[in-house]
Amino acid sequence: MDLSAALPTFVVTLREGTEAALVVGIVLAYLKKANQTRLNPWVYAGIGVGVLASALIGVGFSGVMVSLSTSNQPYAPVVKQLLEGGFGVVAIGLLSWMLIWMTRQARSMKAEVEGAVTAALQQGTAAGWGVFGLITIAVLREGFETVVFIAAQFQQGWLPAIGALAGLLGATLIGILLFQIGIKINLRQFFQGMGVLLLLIVSGLVISALRHFDKAAILLSQVDPQFADLCASSGSCLLGPLVWDLSTVLPDRQFPGILLKAFFGYTQTLFLAQAVGYVVFLSTVGSIYLRSITGASAVAVPKSATENLTSS
Repeated sequence: MDLSAALPTFVVTLREGTEAALVVGIVLAYLKKANQTRLNPWVYAGIGVGVLASALIGVGFSGVMVSLSTSNQPYAPVVKQLLEGGFGVVAIGLLSWMLIWMTRQARSMKAEVEGAVTAALQQGTAAGWGVFGLITIAVLREGFETVVFIAAQFQQGWLPAIGALAGLLGATLIGILLFQIGIKINLRQFFQGMGVLLLLIVSGLVISALRHFDKAAILLSQVDPQFADLCASSGSCLLGPLVWDLSTVLPDRQFPGILLKAFFGYTQTLFLAQAVGYVVFLSTVGSIYLRSITGASAVAVPKSATENLTSS
């Protein structure tokens, strides 16, 4: 079984899940410091509800895609391609925002989380619900981003879900190592390395999203006579001229092409619009990200997130 399709979602879920694990660990450590460990069950309940809600959203997305795949309606294939392209665009936006936001906000992450917990504790009898809501939102936010990414990769079957499960387990392990066992992990280097990988993976989503929109245009021209002239080119409708066709040299469904496709967005047939979109996205978002990790706002998660958490 080829697990290459599971690798991108493993990277995404590992990074997203580790962020959620940091929030959970900070909350548990702060509750311990404040002698409010009675609220720990609310933390665990928030984790469970956040994961369950993310899974239900994923099941809903996959159910819609399966229904469109098996539908006899003439426009169903067009809608399916549009949805996959739309999921890709949403995933690009969410993951890019998260990538840049995390590097800029990590320095104050511990203070912000502890401030939110302090506010929840001041609610008296409703403190449990406050902690529950904080954890649920944190887990659901990261889970939703992962689910949208998996939905954008749905054409690769269920392997992305396997990668997501492995990433979730890896993030849980990192959380246990940090906050229960007390092992030191250089989270700054971890997030920076994962960030570079994530940047390349999201850049690849630009290519696949454009491909889905182009396929939707091709299918539309085939099912609706009034759009028959939409595709003047035999290769594509919306993507312009062909840049390369390496299907006989480096196919993207065989090793090593499939790994290049998983991590770098490689495609055996690349069109001009895809090449331009990839370069523009990688150069703009990439430059913003690199400035954020090398400038004054560089990630400071290790010190701020784990400092004195296991003490007291």
